[in-house]
Amino acid sequence: MKNILSSIFFLSMSLHTQSIHAAPNPKICMILDKAGKDDRSFNQAAYEGFQTALKTLPISKESKVIDAKEDAQLKQVIRSFAKGNCAVIFSIGINNADAIKALIPTYPQQKFVLIDSIINEKNVRSIVYREDQGAFLVGTIAAIKSKTNEIGFIGGMDIPLIRRFETGYKAGAKYINPEIKILSAFVGISIEAWNNPTKAQEIALNQYRQGADIIFHAAGGSGLGVFNAAEKKENLKHKKYAIGCDSNQNWIKPGIILTSMTKGVAATVVNTIQSVIDDKFMTGTHSYGLEHDGVNWAFDSYNEKLFTEKDLEKIERIKNDIITGKIPVPDYYNEVKK
Repeated sequence: MKNILSSIFFLSMSLHTQSIHAAPNPKICMILDKAGKDDRSFNQAAYEGFQTALKTLPISKESKVIDAKEDAQLKQVIRSFAKGNCAVIFSIGINNADAIKALIPTYPQQKFVLIDSIINEKNVRSIVYREDQGAFLVGTIAAIKSKTNEIGFIGGMDIPLIRRFETGYKAGAKYINPEIKILSAFVGISIEAWNNPTKAQEIALNQYRQGADIIFHAAGGSGLGVFNAAEKKENLKHKKYAIGCDSNQNWIKPGIILTSMTKGVAATVVNTIQSVIDDKFMTGTHSYGLEHDGVNWAFDSYNEKLFTEKDLEKIERIKNDIITGKIPVPDYYNEVKK
């Protein structure tokens, strides 16, 4: 909790200043995407940030978090929140963005916060993260630790955001070892791809059997299937590892999850709610990277035995070189614009 409250970062782009005269104990409302608060990943991190704010900040006890499982329900929840005196409505993940965008003209005075997607409207704060930087860093870690010189990537839904993870991961691995082989696959092309651990496990087992000894997932709840595959032993010569995503997932299978590429989602939620309380809420697009712990790699008691001091020094040097620009990181978003 202390880390959440102390991780304050304000690297911003395309900012509009818009004051919001918050009432005492403002009501905060949050809509999670279909993966829900128990995904052990992105949604859970947002939910934990909300719970931290509820316990430590002066917000209304009527503040609410809702999992919107169906599209029809999603729009109904948004309307209910907008009519229910919510000082701000958080929308978590990319899947809710279209519904929010469709209803914004109906509620021009309602303040919205989108996490992991962008809508350029005067009453919206869009929060995004430098997945390219974080994925590049864990790509270097995978290449440093691989014994087979073959690693894997498994994305959830095949969309530009996850292609951004893939591009960064591949570039990071090749920065360490230009000859490394990287297997890549996606769980699917629909939103169900975020919650299909059985399919992800099948893909991961196939990659491990082909020779990969480390797989990075960017697949939401499906990533649990990658962890299960890493734990299996059949027909596997080398020990297998997985890399978690969005939240610190090292604890889920200690000694098997090499590390996790984290996003500062919980801290983002707390800091944004604090800005509402302080009358300093700002709209526009805000982007957070390695420099301000918006993305990072997870090192803790669950994986510390997997890294040597030499490994840690090398990883820290690479991280600093990314931050200073000494190491250029390719961004899929820039590539598709060419």
